[in-house]
Amino acid sequence: ELATRISYFLWSSMPDDELLLMAHQGTLTDEKRLLEKIGRMIQDSRSNQFVEHFAGQWLQLRNLDTVAPDSKAFPQYSDEIRDLMRRETMTFFAGVMRANLPVTTLLNADFTFLNETLANYYGIAGVRGEHFRQVSLAGTQRGGLLTHGSVLTVTSNPTRTSPVKRGRWILDNLLNTPPPPAPPNVPELEKEQLSGTLRERMEQHRQNPACAACHQMMDPLGFALENFDAVGRWRASEGGEAVD
Repeated sequence: ELATRISYFLWSSMPDDELLLMAHQGTLTDEKRLLEKIGRMIQDSRSNQFVEHFAGQWLQLRNLDTVAPDSKAFPQYSDEIRDLMRRETMTFFAGVMRANLPVTTLLNADFTFLNETLANYYGIAGVRGEHFRQVSLAGTQRGGLLTHGSVLTVTSNPTRTSPVKRGRWILDNLLNTPPPPAPPNVPELEKEQLSGTLRERMEQHRQNPACAACHQMMDPLGFALENFDAVGRWRASEGGEAVD
């Protein structure tokens, strides 16, 4: 039973002969030998199944297929870029896992995995060729999962960023402190009804006591990522004004 659970967890498939032999010999109860076997299973390419299923669900990468950034507002974004973003995050997750790096590396890594097309999209020079390879992020504005185009895109609206979605994503998926459900009958944030920059409109929105409790938790986290647009590209200004 243990061999089967381990195998389907990491490989989404039945145990191999070595794992079954260990089970029949009773050596799976030896922690040292068990961890050594799990380490080999993680290094095996079959553990890509774990990366795809676990990271795809946890980081909401599956939702990339349903997001639809506005093509007029973001002409650089394409189906190819979407697929490359997803591959970057999957490859990065797998790299951290297989190198047995601290889990905090997912947040503060000074490297990622890119090919030439995605590097150009991010504005990172010196990457040539279509194969993915580890790339240093030293001297750039990027680092860790929160600056991956996949995460930034899946937490945005079609025409603009969403500090609310990004803040909630962090609370839900990284801090395990999801905000309470929104109260009923709270209207969407309508630009026509509020004035000023996005930050100013959100501040007006929070003046509603029914909205303030949740938004005071989510909004600051989301606004920390405002230098990244709705498709994960760095920007210093929006609409002619510096990003606040």
